[in-house]
Amino acid sequence: MKYAIIGDEDTIIGFGILGVPGKIAENADEAQRAFQAILEDKDTGIIIITERIADMIRPIVNKYLFTIGFPLVVEIPDRNGAKADRPGIKEMVNTAIGIKI
Repeated sequence: MKYAIIGDEDTIIGFGILGVPGKIAENADEAQRAFQAILEDKDTGIIIITERIADMIRPIVNKYLFTIGFPLVVEIPDRNGAKADRPGIKEMVNTAIGIKI
């Protein structure tokens, strides 16, 4: 199983150093094309995407976060840090499994 990342240039370079391939996206069209290209590689099991890029294509990302089981989509902060309006990990787990822990 492979990983892939979509994000800003700094994030892609950082993950690239670790051997994780990625695609730079600076707008919604680029983000959507990158996401689709990664989905076409059936060996990719985890898509890492920065929060700000995910927000550009939120309906598509949410489809994979909440309705389709594979690939796993993980949102991470970018070089500017976490967005203030983002839920914490506990809230995301509660939403994903449907119970409050």
